[in-house]
Amino acid sequence: MTTETAPRSRWLHSLGILLFVLFCFELGLMLITLPWMDSWDLNWFATLSPTLHDLWTNPYFRGALSGIGALNLFIAISETRRVLRRPSRP
Repeated sequence: MTTETAPRSRWLHSLGILLFVLFCFELGLMLITLPWMDSWDLNWFATLSPTLHDLWTNPYFRGALSGIGALNLFIAISETRRVLRRPSRP
């Protein structure tokens, strides 16, 4: 690896980590809050069939989605902590 490509690859790696953390954080917040809003029932999936509507409005299904959202928030926070704890290379 030459000296010019090393800083560029570190910069791209850092950018990739930042985008991953932002994606996980935003997805987590959306999955935690959206299933419990009043507008959750007013969408295309809920109108496909009565069975899907029952599943879509089921509190256990909403809770499972919120649990996946909490997992995404945990991943974003743990990845941020891992990056901040990593010693900087010369």
